[in-house]
Amino acid sequence: MESLLDFSKPSIDIELLDRTVDALYTGSGDTQKEAQTVLTQFQEHPDAWQRADQILEGSNNPQTRFLALRILDKLIATRWKTLPSEQRLGIRNFVVSMSLTLASDDEVLQTQKSLLSKVNLTLVQILKQDWPQNWPEFIPEIVASSRSSINVCENNMAILTLLSEEVFDFSADQMTSAKAKNLKSQLCQEFSGIFQLCLEVLENAKRKDLILATLNALLRYLNWIPFGYIFETNIIELLVSRFLDPLEFRNITVKCLTEIASLSAPNHDQQFYAMFLTAMEHINSIIPLSTNLRETYRDVPSHDQEFIQNLALFLSAFLSNHLALIENPENKELLINAHMYLIRISQIEEREIFKICLDYWSTLVYNFYEEIQQIPLTDLNPVNQLRVGSASGGAINPEILANFPLRAHIYKDVLSELRLVVIENMARPEEVLIEENDEGEIVRSFFKESDTIALYKTMREVLVYLTHLDVVDTERIMTEKLARQIDGSEWSWNAVNSLSWAIGSISGAMNEEVEKRFLVNVIKNLLHLTEIKRGKDNKAVVASNIMYVVGQYPRFLRAHWNFLKTVVNKLFEFMHETHDGVQDMAIDTFMKISQKCRRHFVSPQGSSATPFLVEIIQKIPEHTSDLDPRQIHSFYEALGYMVSAQPIRNVQERYLADLMALPNSAWDAIIEQAQQDNNLLSDPETVKILSNIMKTNVSVCTSVGPAFYPQIAKIYMDMLSMYHATSELISAAIAEQGKIAAKTPRVRGWRTIKKEVLKLIETYVSKADNKEAIINDMIEPLLGAVLEDYRQNLPDARDAEVLRCMSSLVNRLGPAIEPYIPRIIENIFECTLEMINKDFSDYMEHRIEFFKLLRSVNGSCFPALASLPPPIFALIINSCLWAIKHDNREIESDGLNLTIEILDNVGTRIPVDGKPFVDAFYENFFLPILKDTYFVLTDADHKAGFKFQAILLERMYAIAQDPNVTANLVPASEGIPVATSNAEAVRLYTVNMLMTAFPHVDRQPIEVFSRGLLTYVGNHERFKQNLRDFLVQIREIGGGDTEWLYQEERELEKAEKERAELERAKKVGGLIRPSEMDDDA
Repeated sequence: MESLLDFSKPSIDIELLDRTVDALYTGSGDTQKEAQTVLTQFQEHPDAWQRADQILEGSNNPQTRFLALRILDKLIATRWKTLPSEQRLGIRNFVVSMSLTLASDDEVLQTQKSLLSKVNLTLVQILKQDWPQNWPEFIPEIVASSRSSINVCENNMAILTLLSEEVFDFSADQMTSAKAKNLKSQLCQEFSGIFQLCLEVLENAKRKDLILATLNALLRYLNWIPFGYIFETNIIELLVSRFLDPLEFRNITVKCLTEIASLSAPNHDQQFYAMFLTAMEHINSIIPLSTNLRETYRDVPSHDQEFIQNLALFLSAFLSNHLALIENPENKELLINAHMYLIRISQIEEREIFKICLDYWSTLVYNFYEEIQQIPLTDLNPVNQLRVGSASGGAINPEILANFPLRAHIYKDVLSELRLVVIENMARPEEVLIEENDEGEIVRSFFKESDTIALYKTMREVLVYLTHLDVVDTERIMTEKLARQIDGSEWSWNAVNSLSWAIGSISGAMNEEVEKRFLVNVIKNLLHLTEIKRGKDNKAVVASNIMYVVGQYPRFLRAHWNFLKTVVNKLFEFMHETHDGVQDMAIDTFMKISQKCRRHFVSPQGSSATPFLVEIIQKIPEHTSDLDPRQIHSFYEALGYMVSAQPIRNVQERYLADLMALPNSAWDAIIEQAQQDNNLLSDPETVKILSNIMKTNVSVCTSVGPAFYPQIAKIYMDMLSMYHATSELISAAIAEQGKIAAKTPRVRGWRTIKKEVLKLIETYVSKADNKEAIINDMIEPLLGAVLEDYRQNLPDARDAEVLRCMSSLVNRLGPAIEPYIPRIIENIFECTLEMINKDFSDYMEHRIEFFKLLRSVNGSCFPALASLPPPIFALIINSCLWAIKHDNREIESDGLNLTIEILDNVGTRIPVDGKPFVDAFYENFFLPILKDTYFVLTDADHKAGFKFQAILLERMYAIAQDPNVTANLVPASEGIPVATSNAEAVRLYTVNMLMTAFPHVDRQPIEVFSRGLLTYVGNHERFKQNLRDFLVQIREIGGGDTEWLYQEERELEKAEKERAELERAKKVGGLIRPSEMDDDA
């Protein structure tokens, strides 16, 4: 095998290469490993491409020939422009010849289609490099060769398909913007020959494979070719009349019609209408509307299933873009027929098909709702109409809406059917924690499926709009289906789940009176279901639905105290239900109610003289007796929200003391016992109790907020003493047993106590409104207990929570903590840096928190940072540069942002007398920052940081042109004349650096790029595009993916879409989920 790597020989041993490839794919053991090593080295050899023609001509082994084509692909992607023109022409002619040879042979065309496809792809990669400049005659050549034989024509259609995909579908991420624009323009100019060829085939050909290849090619071109080719020729008529009915062409034809239907060409409305009318006649013949698609879909062949999906796409595309053409009295039958087809397709139990239909329904019902919003409020009789103001969004009485000529009236039956479809198929909300598994058992759900969550969101929006369009019909359907659950005629877990999820999803869409009547009936019936259903699984399903529904209607609960109290007491019952998931849902629902209805628990209600909270606190042991510790912590957190709602401070403090009585009693007992027994913390049970006490404090602090001060003040000093004691025990254990001790249950228990102490302090500090109390009473004991302990501890005994706690202090106290910054840095900085600077993987949590702390200090206390000794400050800058090269995205992002923020602070927050510091900063750090930023910018492993890399570079070139910067940014040692301005010196340095790093790139494009860096400062979008074009350029030669360059735009587009959706949702009653609304303050 080794002889294959001898490239001094004029030819390669094809037989040996075939055997080596066979050994890789069919061998085993050492032989297979040796073959893999040899073939890997062979492919990576810079001269391997010179063997490709011999391999492709001499080998009959398909895998060997694929190997040769992969070598050619790599050459084309990485070194094509560096080859002499005669070598490029030779390779190109060889690939073209091979494609023609393979395609001309009937047997080869049938048996080696995958090899031919690979050859075609290689040819298209050459096209992307050479066409049109170095291969201007390509389009005429391929059109002419297509007429030489049917086989060649079929293969050429495949090549044209690939070309369209590469130029129009993938070009944005793989070519410079100028090159992509040029290729698109050229393809449009030369398309007439391609189109004429397609038309000839479709009119005259009889061979199935050729027709399919042509239709596939046409499909790729329809969405960008000039409209004249579509609407001023007979192509639409051909598609509908000749290819829509035959089974073998049906699917690809509907796809073509979908592409046409997706176009916007108002001047051709008549052709759109004629196409749809004729197509629907054929569709009614192929699948009669009376067909029960829900039942038949599962049993039909895959091509028929595909046709139904393609039909959904076609109908959605046409109706989305051209609904107005058929939404008139003359075409009402066609209009309803098309929509009823979509209803039938929506009933199919296939998620992807349902999502296609749902996208259309979502747009349709939204437009109908918007039409209602255009009705002047004065035209809506306030006496008769059932509507809460638009801000709270109650649905209008449909009897009122019937008086207006609304489009929705035409679709009344369609919309009623749609309500039923959505209600019967409602997706599971993320709040529901139990589900039916594959074995038909009701179990706890541990995973949230993002696809299901997204589907629920869309279905919920559709149902909210449908409720606004006809609230009476929505209520009728839900009430009737609930009655069938009670009488058992439609009882099933899936049916009651979907119905309950649908009921919960329209919270806020009804006005309060309708909602009250409806919800009282729903909750009574669901409670009745728990009584009449037998079996733990049945009861668990109904219980989960009760909890979900009541959790979605806080407005109703706030307005009806007796119902609220009944529901809460029912939740307390469910907390004793041991079925998987029921207790968790009970706790979650109790938490929601506590947040949304908190005020009602701290004031007397009805005939009661004391608030309900007092009763709940008294019964904490009873309510929590069957809960695990995690659930108990959440229970305490929920009660904390209620305590926070008490406006009278001394009453609030009393409630807090009562709430914490049990944990404090246990805490006091342990503290007192610890003073007498030095070995108390060696008892695992005591450690577990302490851990749970601290977690309970954290939970309550999270919800009570600033009012937690009396509690933390009560235990603060003892808590810090406990921190110190457990820290000494941990250090002793690690010193005695080594690193392995950190993984033992005993040490992990001690560390939990330490971490919870820090977490409690961090939580309180982040919420505190009394900064003076923190500075005067808390910070000195805290730093004394934590900082020196952290520095002196062994690395494995240091907790990342210390860094997080310090960050919280800095963020909350701001400049007030500046006097303490040197002390914090002295005890934390260097010892942490020593832990994390040896590699990119150890102590990951410490790494993340370390850079967050540096960002906090830089943001709030930069003068303190700038006043550090120069060696320490230099270490901080070096840490930033190390962070931007980190393979963890969060650390890389923090490093880039920290560097940007330091540059901003140096330029804006240093006083006039600090100019020596500024000059020294630029002279020492400007070039290292620039150099390392380019390193990560051009490194594929750091592509996720492009957004901030671009911002950082723009800052750097802005500094280079800033007349106020007098320091020499580029030292004389770089060989740039002393009299050169900073801007020009930095530009020349950039050119030289990039020429060295990328010797295969010509100087001219680098010169253009470097000038753009200075020119486009202040125009961030143009600056980024300059960077993108350069990076695409080096990857066109050096290889590599470039899709990530547009990640920021995608994120911005997504954020803008979410912002617009939120603004829209705020105007529609029911679209903002209760969990997203402000809590009951």
